[in-house]
Amino acid sequence: MITRVVMPKLSEAMETGKVIQWLKKEGEPVKGGDVIAEIETDKANVEIEAFGSGVLRKILVGPGGQVPVGEMIAVIADPAEDISGVASAPSPPKPAASPAPAPSATAAAIPAMETYQSAPATTRVVPLTGAVAPAGGAAPAPGRVKASPLARKVASQAGVDLRVIQGSGPGGRIVRRDVEAALAAPRTAPAAPPPAAETAAPARPAFVIPPRPGAEYDDVALSPMRAAIAKRMPLSKAPVPHFYVTTEVAMDRAWALRADLNALEGQPKVSVNDLIIKACALALLRNPGVNASFQGAAIRVHHRAHIGIAVSLDQGLITPVLRDCDVKPLGQIAVESRDLAERARGGRLRAQEMTGATFSISNLGMFDVDEFSAIINPPEGAILAVGSVVEKPVVEDGEVRVGRRMKLTVSCDHRVMDGAMGARFLQDVKRLLQEPLRLLV
Repeated sequence: MITRVVMPKLSEAMETGKVIQWLKKEGEPVKGGDVIAEIETDKANVEIEAFGSGVLRKILVGPGGQVPVGEMIAVIADPAEDISGVASAPSPPKPAASPAPAPSATAAAIPAMETYQSAPATTRVVPLTGAVAPAGGAAPAPGRVKASPLARKVASQAGVDLRVIQGSGPGGRIVRRDVEAALAAPRTAPAAPPPAAETAAPARPAFVIPPRPGAEYDDVALSPMRAAIAKRMPLSKAPVPHFYVTTEVAMDRAWALRADLNALEGQPKVSVNDLIIKACALALLRNPGVNASFQGAAIRVHHRAHIGIAVSLDQGLITPVLRDCDVKPLGQIAVESRDLAERARGGRLRAQEMTGATFSISNLGMFDVDEFSAIINPPEGAILAVGSVVEKPVVEDGEVRVGRRMKLTVSCDHRVMDGAMGARFLQDVKRLLQEPLRLLV
């Protein structure tokens, strides 16, 4: 059976994808579910799986090739099958061998799916973090840099210009250890300007600022992820009528339960976010109108709780999806959520792990944020914003004591639900966190 491998659509805004590397070679056997390639999307690097079994007969788009969503990039078939009619489509043109040097590694990473106005000639364009200059202060060499995919990824995340690094791999190829060595090397401080000669000068008014060397500002090129966010967010905030509901949760019992669970030997460590994920999943089943999305002529009510977990990266934000949270025990949620976050930061998510969320959670509590309002990720109908768990004076039974409190804010699509529906959902989440043993049964 012939299986066409096509460039998948992994987000509403995705129009093209770039093949980073093939993990299977032509002629190698492939089983359904095998990871066969790594592609770059507007959000992250994603591993794609084979949906059929056989042999990887033909690779149509090589590493570095960028093609529209839905275009065929490879063919899987049995060894004896005739694939000439399927694989005869011409491959897309490959990028030039020696492109003109880009202003920065970050600017070079912007995909062809978007068109941006270039910066004027009088403005410097720099990466998000300072590049490491060579010891002698020499300018980077032009031309394509030979570097491994992992070295390019580490350099892009750290803002290092590969053109200023000496490679130690075969043929001078830059590998990961070269980038890490460049990051660890001390940076040379600019030489201090010579002291100005002491000459008689007329008195000048106070607070006059002398001329300052260097550019007055830098234009930072958009990374592919930041470009996608810039394009995607107005499509959510502008047309989706948001409303917000906030509550404060007493987290004393949940905090104590978490400490007891984490004291058990051989058991996975549970975070506050894991407790919130489980509470939201159970509350979504009790309030199906919140576990819903706007479909234009209808409202789609979901019967399973697939929760998107916002993960912050240097380049922006990504939301991998943890499926069936309503039926998974708390320990499994803890293991899987941690694994998803780690692989999201390492660019190793699978295609199916980036789509299909029915509700999302964005937690900024680790940044000492009391409360905030998150923007809904269409087509979902709601998203929960989580603040810090803080100790504060509280009044109970006429007495003041120290308690742990956390604020939750749910952002809702008013086309899908009304205020009372969002409030009832938040009330159920609050009750589950304040009676946390319900999360274990």
